[in-house]
Amino acid sequence: MKQFRTGNLRFRLWCDALAALVLLTACGTPSAQMATSTPPAAATVIEAAPPPEVQTATAAPLRFVLPSPGAEPVSGWRPPLYPVPWAVSPYDHFYFTRPNPADQVNWPQPDYRYGGIFFDDEVHTGIDIDANLGTPVLAAGPGTVVWAGGGFYTGLPDNTTDPYGLAVSIRHDFGYQGKPLFTLYAHMSRVDVTVGQHVETGEQIGLVGETGKTTGPHLHFEVRLEYNLYHHTLNPELWLAPPQGWGVLVGRLDQQNGVLLSSYPVNVISEETGRVRRVRTYGTETINPDPHYQENMVLSDLPAGLYRISLIFDGRDHQFWVEILPGQVSYFTYTLYGDFKLVSPPTPALDFVPITPTPTHTKRP
Repeated sequence: MKQFRTGNLRFRLWCDALAALVLLTACGTPSAQMATSTPPAAATVIEAAPPPEVQTATAAPLRFVLPSPGAEPVSGWRPPLYPVPWAVSPYDHFYFTRPNPADQVNWPQPDYRYGGIFFDDEVHTGIDIDANLGTPVLAAGPGTVVWAGGGFYTGLPDNTTDPYGLAVSIRHDFGYQGKPLFTLYAHMSRVDVTVGQHVETGEQIGLVGETGKTTGPHLHFEVRLEYNLYHHTLNPELWLAPPQGWGVLVGRLDQQNGVLLSSYPVNVISEETGRVRRVRTYGTETINPDPHYQENMVLSDLPAGLYRISLIFDGRDHQFWVEILPGQVSYFTYTLYGDFKLVSPPTPALDFVPITPTPTHTKRP
């Protein structure tokens, strides 16, 4: 009986121990159970991220780049032109607008200015304006068309070898000093007007071409006074309105014996930017100086400012300075080894109004 109780007691102690073990297991927290069965979420993110040394930058690092000083940029941009007619002094006559559109090159080619010599011995009686084939050609002022087509130089409309090629000439509604004014537009690829037709300033009269005696497409432009003839041309750069804020340099350079320097190179250097512009004095044939200035050198479209004029003669650099004033002609005379004279243009009055060109009668169709 005693043995049975002892065995029964051991059996009860063993059951109590087993029940306690089960109770302790059931009392564990849910989070603890999850922690032992599921890896932490943060650990998953860290493992997926790339190492810091190979991460891609989200923005470029800040850098400072200091450019080296360079030469003055050459830009095709120019200010708008002064309104026409524009004449600050009694001797100015900027009566015409440019014969090319404002968004195209509308200034003279440096090597093909009035009075220049090319084709060995031919003196240029106008200016050449670089342009692409098909660029519109515009009337520089109002007037009546007096020529339209080929043969202008020879006067024979059917002459296909005429040096001007297809050309248009306009007799304008105004003149100068009581004399009629004409303009000529040559080497065109197409003519859009007829003789007797009246045109207004800026009206298209044709297209740029390369007909006649030419080495490539461009517009040849002339201004003629009194007679519409080859020997009655004047320098167009003295008749085309300059860009606003810019001016025109006009000079007369001669030797001690009074003979004008012919086809001589002259450098015009900006004291502000150092840019060098080159021009030549007139040749000796078929050209005419302005009635007032009697010049043999013109350089238009110069930004206002101080310029140094330099020419090398007999191994000596002759230098002098001229100030270009906006909207005006700056005129000088220089005799080699002699006098330099700068004739200052008059100061415009506050109530300045451009001089009205001399009207001339033009029969309209």
